[in-house]
Amino acid sequence: MINNEDVPRDLSRLVVPLLGSLEATEDLFVPYRLVDGRGSTVAPAAAFFAELMASGRPATTQRSYGMDLLRWFRFLWALGVGWDQATRVEARDFIRWLQVTTKPTRPHWRYPAGGSPGSGGEPAAAAVNAVTGKPSRGARYELTTVAHCESVLRGFYDFHLEAGTGPMLNPFPLARNAPSRPRAHRSPMEPFGREPRGRYRPKLVTRAPRSIPDERFDELFAQLGSHRDRALVAFWVSTGARASELLGATTGDADPGQQLITVMRKGTRVMQPLPAAPDAFVWLRLYQAQLAGLAPTGRDEPLWWTLRRPFRALGYDAARAMFTRANAALGANWSLHDLRHTAAYRMARDPQMPLTDVQWVLGHAHLSTTQRYLNPVTEEVIAGVLAFHSRQRERGPEAPPAAGYRSESLRILFGEAGS
Repeated sequence: MINNEDVPRDLSRLVVPLLGSLEATEDLFVPYRLVDGRGSTVAPAAAFFAELMASGRPATTQRSYGMDLLRWFRFLWALGVGWDQATRVEARDFIRWLQVTTKPTRPHWRYPAGGSPGSGGEPAAAAVNAVTGKPSRGARYELTTVAHCESVLRGFYDFHLEAGTGPMLNPFPLARNAPSRPRAHRSPMEPFGREPRGRYRPKLVTRAPRSIPDERFDELFAQLGSHRDRALVAFWVSTGARASELLGATTGDADPGQQLITVMRKGTRVMQPLPAAPDAFVWLRLYQAQLAGLAPTGRDEPLWWTLRRPFRALGYDAARAMFTRANAALGANWSLHDLRHTAAYRMARDPQMPLTDVQWVLGHAHLSTTQRYLNPVTEEVIAGVLAFHSRQRERGPEAPPAAGYRSESLRILFGEAGS
């Protein structure tokens, strides 16, 4: 006899309305709140956010986790299932739906139908960029997003299971072969391995970090339209700081005399001075001279400002839009995070710079993370192999075989070319 719960839903006909939202607040204790379609706060999510804050997670983590919760609650609202009544069937169907559904698009004010110029309102399909070799973002969710959703929701239900406010079983279980007590019998001499994988977590392909080749970087840098943009990119590519870390710097954090700029680390929230290239401070001084008398310059004031009135602190979205415009002029799709990868590759390839120093500059908790930048770059491998084939071609035909070999034996081994 087949249980009704074992019958798969017809997800092709499921319509998930864009109800609710994740709202940013001005409250330091509640930086984000998840609201339903009526504007009421979703209490289970609010309790989870409070737990994240108590655990030392920054507001950016709450935003990232909140977007995953919003997708999940919208799915449950469409099914008419309460969050505390969800079972592994709903969790399984959510992951299935998330891997094939189309991402919702926010209409641009210039293109109310959605999309971009020339797209007709339809989301673009994923394709490999001819300049960078990176795949563009397609209409569907990336597998990394799906995997992140699974991890966040498993943690969300683990929290409520421990608090006694959720279902008796976590709808997002661990894989069947995962131990019930991970690392319970691990020898203290053994290195830590990966966390047990969730049952519905998709397998991800480990990608090598993408860096910008030097000649391409020079072309990209030439497309930047202001001293502020040049200073930002010069700092990113010389310090290896994350985009959000550098954008959070204040005027007092820049020390041209010591050639240092201090940033707050994303994970630890610790202030750390980072050495920067001299030209970065040259562009910074030109930018500050251009903005003199137009924006506040106190030590605690933001270092980066918008260039149009009314002057506001430069945010991540505006900085990304600036970099996207420079990319568009070259037909490229590099990201701000690729500047961090570029800095890491440049430092890791210098034989006079210890890898532990690179780890400190990048703020990696584990040296194994930094070791990724010792791997060969795709472009360099391709260029090396092509050069090998070129050298082989220049060598000319191979020397004829020594006398005494039977021609029929050579034909069997090498085909007609061997005769």
